[in-house]
Order: sequence, then C-alpha cells, then structure tokens
Amino acid sequence: MEEYEKKIIALLPMKGNSERVPNKNLKLFNGEPLFTHVLNALEKCSYITKIIINTDSEEIAEKAELFSKVIVHERPETICGDFVSMNDIISYDLSKLENEHFLQTHSTNPLLRTNSIDKAIEMYFEELSHHDSVFSVTKLQTRLYREDHTPLNHNPEELLRTQDLAPLYEENSNFYIFSKTSFRQAGEKRIGKKPLMFELNKLEAIDIDEPEDFILAESVQRLNLVK
Repeated sequence: MEEYEKKIIALLPMKGNSERVPNKNLKLFNGEPLFTHVLNALEKCSYITKIIINTDSEEIAEKAELFSKVIVHERPETICGDFVSMNDIISYDLSKLENEHFLQTHSTNPLLRTNSIDKAIEMYFEELSHHDSVFSVTKLQTRLYREDHTPLNHNPEELLRTQDLAPLYEENSNFYIFSKTSFRQAGEKRIGKKPLMFELNKLEAIDIDEPEDFILAESVQRLNLVK
C-alpha cells in the first residue's frame, strides 16, 4: 500500500472521574497531566491525521484542544458512567466520522512510544489483505496456574526453564487498530475476526490502573528506561 494511503484517526476516550486513582487523567505525571504523554506520542505519529477525544470533562477538553490534531467529542449522557463499555463509546465516535481506519488507545499508557505506534500502523496496512485488525500484547514466559491450582501452561513433573516454555500473550490494552468495517463485522468489537498481535516490551506497556502503577511508570520515564 502506498505511503499516502496509510492515514488513520486516533481515538483517545477519557472520562473525568476514576475510581481507583482519583482524577487520574489530569493527575500530574512527572510534572504534566497524565493524558498529555500519550497525546504527545500520537501527535508525532506519521500516519495519524486527527485525534478524537471523547470526554465528559470540560477541563480535559480545554487542555486537549491546545494540541493541533485534537478534535473533542462531548460525551452524551447515554454513554457516561463507570459501567459503559468502551466499545459503545467507540461505536458512538465511529458514527460521527466518515473515515475507515482507526487506532484506539488510552491515556493510561504514558510510556507508549511514537515509533511503536507507527510500526503497528504499518503492519496493519501491510497485512490488510489477510488480517483485519492489530492489537498490542505483552509476552509472558512464566509458570501460570488456574484458580483451582492446576497448571495452565506447563507440566510440574517436567521442570523446564521459564525461557523454554511456550510463550503466552497478554492483551495489554495499549492500542487497537481496526477499520469501521471490521468493527461492525466483529459485533462492534475492536479486535476483528482475523487479528494480528503486536508485541510491546513490559516497560513500554505499563498500564496505570492502581496507584502503584502510577509510581512505577513515573520512575521508568524519569530514568529513561524505555528505549
């Protein structure tokens, strides 16, 4: 696919309130509001033409509109609240846009790099004839167990080194790349029926859900550990 055709819109939904980390999206992360870190990475991407921020927060909207590629969608009451599916929010945004190809990410991934996003978008377009979506993952090579204590991915009678175990992959929610068509064909889901995985290293993929995640991610960025 030609370079000029690789154009995509980023979706960055954000709510004003957060249960586990209060006011998380606006909380200062190494001196800047948390959401601005992933927004800076998106702004620098070669293939992203617009960034749609769907929010119920006037303060987030005002700060986000200072970025050149940002367009704010005011979140309607029907899709507000802690129990609204992310896919419902995406469906709303897609209904307002004519474009076909999208990348959705979260403000809680402040270490996500522009280079990784660009590479994933290139993979998506290069593989469109065989796959319909891309989602980010983190590789796991460790001994895992089910809740009933039975092993999930290894035989306790054969103590292989962890690096020799067949890897498993965790959906880390850093980003999803999909088309309007694949979203609908998959029953309004970001991961299509024929997806590809894009692996990120564990430090870059840190997702802020709990207060300790915030401390860890700040330390990693401060020490410049993500290369």
